[in-house]
Amino acid sequence: MTHSRYRRLDAGSILRTIQGVQRRIDTRFPESGIGKVCRELQEAGEAAAEVTETLRRPIYPIRVVSWFLIGLIILLALGQFALLENPSITFQSVGDLMEAIEAALSEVVLLGLAVLFLATAEGRIKRRRSLRALRELRSIAHVVDMHQLTKDPKDLLSGDSDEFEEGMKALDRKQLAHYLDYCSEILSLTSKLAALHLEVFNDHVVIGAVNEIEGLTSGLMGKIWQKIMILDRMVVDS
Repeated sequence: MTHSRYRRLDAGSILRTIQGVQRRIDTRFPESGIGKVCRELQEAGEAAAEVTETLRRPIYPIRVVSWFLIGLIILLALGQFALLENPSITFQSVGDLMEAIEAALSEVVLLGLAVLFLATAEGRIKRRRSLRALRELRSIAHVVDMHQLTKDPKDLLSGDSDEFEEGMKALDRKQLAHYLDYCSEILSLTSKLAALHLEVFNDHVVIGAVNEIEGLTSGLMGKIWQKIMILDRMVVDS
């Protein structure tokens, strides 16, 4: 059974969607703050695609050293067993025999701990790379929230015409609806970039971080859609 491409997130498709949102923002709100945030998301998305590609690939130096140590443990264990079975070697007492066995076991245990450390090192390195990229996405979500916080539909009712951000005057109802919709789209795409990490790296810490970003973006989008609903009611009331 073949895996459909519609069952997995694709980094290229997400990046193309971000580019489409960027073009629409630049057309309607040129040089706006939210447009600059979208460009940052584009760069973060490109970095996320590179990170997920590195997460997909094994770290061969660590694996080679691990297999070398495993082979060394096997050879050491076989060597100690052959040494004990060698008839030319005699022990003066049971204590001498136990001391030899204990020394052999100590070496095996130390090498085993080294293998265990290296076996988990690859996961730790990948986890650190993934969490660094996810922190950037979380920051972008908060920046989007800062932009939408000042876009209050009540300003339209009160007639306020203060500048919302650098280079932008107060928006009318239609413009504000578009602006808030773009904020919601950017948050949704931020969530998709975060979920991209789970396509290639199944780690409980990363899963928790992705779930946190998805919860954050969902909550922020809920606040934005409340504002959009208020704008829709303004049309009905008018």
